[in-house]
Amino acid sequence: MTEQKNNLENQELTAQENAYTPEDIEKNKTMAGLSYLLFFLPLITCPESQYAKFHANQSLLLLITGIAGNVILGIIPVIGWMLLPFFGIGVLILGIMGLINGFGGKAKRLPLIGKFTILK
Repeated sequence: MTEQKNNLENQELTAQENAYTPEDIEKNKTMAGLSYLLFFLPLITCPESQYAKFHANQSLLLLITGIAGNVILGIIPVIGWMLLPFFGIGVLILGIMGLINGFGGKAKRLPLIGKFTILK
């Protein structure tokens, strides 16, 4: 069962990476990486690029997760406040992973939150 799930995930990743043309990836790598600093930047500078839109979507998901998590953990007394730094480190790690993938020309989804699509 686990083997079938892994095979299905690998097929989805391969199909996803093949959805973007090499020209699009090479031309918009910089904007895709910078989208993790300002998610709307690729939407303004290269709105026709599917690769840049993918990374803009991933960074928007990361931003929403970061804000929602900080608000929720900030409301919960003591335990939430103690978990807040660990949550921040987790968001930072996901942001660095996205940055590396964007600048590296990879269209890999972020773990845990990357399966959702807001921007099409």
